[in-house]
Amino acid sequence: MSETAGRLDGGDGVRLAWRRVEGRGPTVVWLGGFMSDMTGTKAQALADWAQARGRAFLRFDWSGHGQSDGDFVDGTIGRWREDGLAIVDRLTEGPAVLVGSSMGGWLAGHVALARPERVRGLVLIAPAADFTSALMEPQIPPEGRAQLERDGVWLRPSAYGDPYPITRALLDDGRRWSILPHPEDEAARIPIASPVRILQGGQDPDVPWSHALRLAQALQGPDVVFTLIRDGDHRLSRPQDLARLIAAVEELTAP
Repeated sequence: MSETAGRLDGGDGVRLAWRRVEGRGPTVVWLGGFMSDMTGTKAQALADWAQARGRAFLRFDWSGHGQSDGDFVDGTIGRWREDGLAIVDRLTEGPAVLVGSSMGGWLAGHVALARPERVRGLVLIAPAADFTSALMEPQIPPEGRAQLERDGVWLRPSAYGDPYPITRALLDDGRRWSILPHPEDEAARIPIASPVRILQGGQDPDVPWSHALRLAQALQGPDVVFTLIRDGDHRLSRPQDLARLIAAVEELTAP
């Protein structure tokens, strides 16, 4: 089955770029990471799998990312949450299995919370839940905080390329959309009941395995499997990592 492409009219006049493989079974929906796009290794591996197996698959770019409209600096967690809901609501029918990578894991959780009747399961790769407040803000140096206070934006160095802008609006909005329970409230649970599979690298410099495990422990549903790939990095894009990803997706899309 060939892959088709299109653009979805989102909010604020922004059009979201998407690609779809028509097929059977629950629609597998790819939710990419922060500053990534839908042409990455993992998303392409899933598209290839869907074409080879005749399975339904949909991938897209967040606003301000990849081929979608919008400026990255205008992006917030709330804005991207709306993107994800628009994609699921308007481009899929029936059950969906959400595959979220890094930031996409956080946003997949929000889509599942908003559309529990539609989400059959989640496969999360290095899920960066609450990363703006839990992982990013504590690492902002004094000069970065000064820039945020003065200009509303800080250019954060990146190990993956050029520095990228972090805005005060992103950080403030991220707190609003926090899903992890407060550390002092050990009994609190995230009300996601569908099955969840988490793949996490033990050598991930961006999302510590302990952070992803905290998410796994907070999920309400009983069917949660946390897989620690001891020598894995953040991207988990090696052949053996892709095989684990596809196996998890096949498990949750099985009849």
